[in-house]
Amino acid sequence: MGTMKTSKGKTPVKTKEASEAVKTVKSRKVSTVKSEPNEEEIRAKAREIYYERISRGEHGNAESDWYEAKKILGGSTSNEK
Repeated sequence: MGTMKTSKGKTPVKTKEASEAVKTVKSRKVSTVKSEPNEEEIRAKAREIYYERISRGEHGNAESDWYEAKKILGGSTSNEK
């Protein structure tokens, strides 16, 4: 089952079954779909932005930190509730 056959001193020969398995694996394409960040990821990034902003003595608010976090993480910026 998918093993290599060998003859005396000759190069290993793939079985038909093994060749088909290799073709199947090679034909698969991996797609990476970037999903929207979840609320916890956005919250953590917004908190990071907040602390950085405060350490620089800049003014701002939680809402602007939240939208900046979504922008950085690749989320949409529509009003979602």
